[in-house]
Amino acid sequence: MVSFLLSVVVISLSGVMMPGPLFAVTVAKSYKSQFTGVQIAAGHALVEIPLILLIYFGLGRFFQQELVQLTLSVLGGAVLLWLGIGMFRARTRVVETGKDLPYNSVIAGVVTSILNPFFILWWVTIGSMLIMKSLNFGIIGFALFIPIHWLCDLAWLSFVSILVYRTRSLWGRKFQEGLFITCGLLLIGFGVWFLISGLQLVV
Repeated sequence: MVSFLLSVVVISLSGVMMPGPLFAVTVAKSYKSQFTGVQIAAGHALVEIPLILLIYFGLGRFFQQELVQLTLSVLGGAVLLWLGIGMFRARTRVVETGKDLPYNSVIAGVVTSILNPFFILWWVTIGSMLIMKSLNFGIIGFALFIPIHWLCDLAWLSFVSILVYRTRSLWGRKFQEGLFITCGLLLIGFGVWFLISGLQLVV
């Protein structure tokens, strides 16, 4: 079982460490709090754990349906565009006045997870494989798999938020605004990608 759990850690970290909407929001929100990573990981878990259980109970095929993927892609793309544009427009106000972005970190974790079709796709493919392998060790293997996977998310997002928060005073104003522009453009880019991916399902 130890080798399996180590593989869970490696695969989980390889997924969460890839730049994406969750990462972009974590970086931007961490400007105001070093606990942002914990809050976003909590919001992520509110989506991820029920999804794992749904796949465990055999509903993985539901998320593979084109209509479900199309809906997630369009809604997710639209929301990420809204978040990205909002982050881009708020960059000067946040840097100059120290005000936070106008949405809660836990909610940001929920939204950037549940409306991410590629997050869902990861779980119905790679995630499903890990769930099946965990069952080779009975219910104990499955019960250990869930917290170990989530702790990988928590560890990485916490590291990012603490690093950003504790080094922010070393950044110049242009660098700070550039960071918000980069994160905003990253969200906009993923939003466009999600929309295009969804539209490709119907053409």
